[in-house]
Amino acid sequence: MKGIHLAGLAVIAAATTATLYITSATAQAGATAEAPVKTDGRYSKPADDELRARLTPLQYKVTQEEATEQAFNNEYWDNKEEGIYVDIVSGQPLFSSTDKFRSGTGWPSFTRPITGQAINEHTDTRFFMKRTELKSSIAHSHLGHVFTDGPKPTGLRYCINSAALRFIPKADLEKEGYGEFVELFGK
Repeated sequence: MKGIHLAGLAVIAAATTATLYITSATAQAGATAEAPVKTDGRYSKPADDELRARLTPLQYKVTQEEATEQAFNNEYWDNKEEGIYVDIVSGQPLFSSTDKFRSGTGWPSFTRPITGQAINEHTDTRFFMKRTELKSSIAHSHLGHVFTDGPKPTGLRYCINSAALRFIPKADLEKEGYGEFVELFGK
């Protein structure tokens, strides 16, 4: 019994330490304690009031309320320029134009995320169907869904809302702080 009690105290201590870290990060970022900033050290999710001020109504509805924008009437569905796509909320890199393809759906579609840690998958049972919802791993922004009707090499179609993305052209990667992704495009 004594070992179980001590283990419970260790869990409480770990939780307290995590809470202190979040509170400290929140204070450093100038956010309120009610809206902690989620961060991985480089990218973070701003407080809700900042998001509402910074994002367009559509960007907010898509990323924070899981809405879907209109097909063929969005910024990046037909973008052919080289570069990367980042989370509009946190700036976290999500996709590369090297993995973008024309799916005919009217939304930007990719065969894979830019890194294995960029996206989290969740089961979505809304609208009487079962789909795999995609959210950015840091800000938990709703991005879109993944389907199994994509081209080789993955056979996957990451169908993404343009409103959840910001495009960084290849020529601006260094200037915007994404220099590590220049190598994706060769010389």
